[in-house]
Amino acid sequence: MLEIVLLAEGRRIRAGLDELFQELSTNTAIRIIPLTTDVALEVAALGDALRDPGDRVIVATARVHRLRLLTADQRIIESDLVPVVE
Repeated sequence: MLEIVLLAEGRRIRAGLDELFQELSTNTAIRIIPLTTDVALEVAALGDALRDPGDRVIVATARVHRLRLLTADQRIIESDLVPVVE
């Protein structure tokens, strides 16, 4: 969610944050996964494999929960740290 806020501040996404977060919190097809100590430890284990701290949290969360990421982020794809759907 922090990544979404930062993208909105940088004008890289145009959706209204209130509407977007409302959809994220009420859509039953979407599950928001909290930041946990396991995820934080995985972020630390990644080291500097990815420079962007937001990307590291996203990748660490996917790894801890054994999820595949849907992304167009070439750095994440090329890192080969997590399975991705391009």
